[in-house]
Amino acid sequence: MVRTLKNDWSGQIFPHAGRRKPLIGDLGVSSPRHPILDLLAWGADLGPIFEMRIFRQNFVFVSSAELAAELCDETRFCKALPPAITALRQYAGDGLFTAENDEPNWQLAHELLMPAFTKSAMQSYHPIMLATADELFAFWERQAGPVDVTQSMTKLTMETLSRAAFSHDFGSFTSQQPHPFVGAMIRALETGRRKGGLLTAPGGALLGRLIDRRNAGQQAYVDEMLDDLIAERSASSDDHDLLGIMLNTSHPESEERLSPLNIRYQILTFLVAGHETTSGALSFTLYYLSRNPHCLAKAQEEADEILGDDSDAVPTFEQIPKFRYIRRCLDEALRIWPTVPAFARSPRGETMLADAYRMRPQDWAIIVLGFVHRDPSVWDDPDVYDPDRFLPANVKKRPAHSYKPFGAGLRACIGRQFALHESVLVLARILHRYDLSGDPDYELAVDERLTMVPKGFELDLVPRRAPALLR
Repeated sequence: MVRTLKNDWSGQIFPHAGRRKPLIGDLGVSSPRHPILDLLAWGADLGPIFEMRIFRQNFVFVSSAELAAELCDETRFCKALPPAITALRQYAGDGLFTAENDEPNWQLAHELLMPAFTKSAMQSYHPIMLATADELFAFWERQAGPVDVTQSMTKLTMETLSRAAFSHDFGSFTSQQPHPFVGAMIRALETGRRKGGLLTAPGGALLGRLIDRRNAGQQAYVDEMLDDLIAERSASSDDHDLLGIMLNTSHPESEERLSPLNIRYQILTFLVAGHETTSGALSFTLYYLSRNPHCLAKAQEEADEILGDDSDAVPTFEQIPKFRYIRRCLDEALRIWPTVPAFARSPRGETMLADAYRMRPQDWAIIVLGFVHRDPSVWDDPDVYDPDRFLPANVKKRPAHSYKPFGAGLRACIGRQFALHESVLVLARILHRYDLSGDPDYELAVDERLTMVPKGFELDLVPRRAPALLR
């Protein structure tokens, strides 16, 4: 059952931006085009917990690692769905990301799909990741001048996921125009995100229906294409990909299976939650490496040591965990710019947060990772890019739950291993194959889509050839 939107925390009042007006509250404090970036600016000095009120809805934010750690205690708290995520349910239903904790399809899908991310399953995805990276390189080598990094990474991650999830090629690197499914999916999701901001406004329900009507064709196209694909595959016993697993696997105890509708929701969830998050993670990592030459040199040295002198060499499945420094480069980029910028938590029962704030099960707080990952009580010089923060000895020194780019607890990202394997593989191959240089006058701009990604970031890529690879 979907929770009510009301979030008044029993009338408790928290610090806010200080420009609150009757009826509309804090509307206008954050731009609808970049609400997270504005939040990171105006909320920086408001303390570990603060709020924003939009019409009748209160949004309570947590910015300290200490409070985030308490909210991540699974014995007391669980995932909550704030309005923006609730609005996406029209599109992604009770998929893994948008389901309520007590909805039966979440538990069923989670248990059925866990085998899709075991070691043996990941070994089957490895060749897909290698082949898609090869297409990226061929795509780059057909271009003249610098490449748009975020655009390239988004093509790469969409193709990798679609091929691993349901064996479909969208032709991102071979077609002149994007596949209509990709554009329709993104526009439908953007519609859902915009609706999330209307749910609390007077007349918001009416405006939401108008938006739905305008977007009906896009959503119908996406739904029909996936439904046709599911129907076509339902007669097959092939379970080599995620779609096959969902169609041909039943629960070992109850023998329940996912319905075709829920399978559509799960595919959409993987495409949406997987391709943009990984695209942003890769793009931010390449940005920081291009701006930190000593880190870039160290990462390339590691790639050369493992892959050898041939710039066309590809890593084996067993070699991916050996790229330890490259993995630290990725982790540090996700610390500074977590591509999923926040997640919400609710108490399982009435409780006190920090022994000061009473919370009930209908209340929720949003953990803002852009603050938690830069909390100066945990991170020295938090704005400085330093991959060695993630050396094992340094990780052990930090308090638990101070780094949460994949969420928390039972509802943490089920595809985390897929994303990490793909990201390290792609970074290692790029760094082994190319020297990177960016426009020195470029200042990092962040675009808020469904996730956070660099905007307008380009790189010049120069192929590395022997003897450049020789040490």
